[in-house]
Amino acid sequence: MKSKKKSWAEKMRADMQHEVKTNDKDFADIPVGHSFLIATPSIVNEYVRNIPEGKHVTIKQMREDLAAEYHAEYTCPVTSGIFLRIVAENAWEELMKGKSVARITPFWRMIDLKSPSAKKLACGTDFIREMREKEGLGE
Repeated sequence: MKSKKKSWAEKMRADMQHEVKTNDKDFADIPVGHSFLIATPSIVNEYVRNIPEGKHVTIKQMREDLAAEYHAEYTCPVTSGIFLRIVAENAWEELMKGKSVARITPFWRMIDLKSPSAKKLACGTDFIREMREKEGLGE
């Protein structure tokens, strides 16, 4: 029997706890012996919600900010990207269910049109372009 695919809201996993680990081998841009944060979708969601209107923040900047906030040297790049996608898809799902744009997480402040993830999102690039243009963020 096939299990039902989880909704993006279920993937937000409010029960998930962040972790700070120490690398036992080089991984991505994190050298061996350094601490790194594995955030949660909720942490990423809160971060994106706090980006001011009209401001673009890169995933690199988010990773640096979260590492500092959680007393780690780095933030995991893999889970950061995954969690940002969960946040974006969940926000789009909320919009499709009738929540106003003003009340969803403004993921377009982190995802620009050149980002590989922009093309994968259910909202499509037109929505991202429209929201970024409204806030003067360009592409």
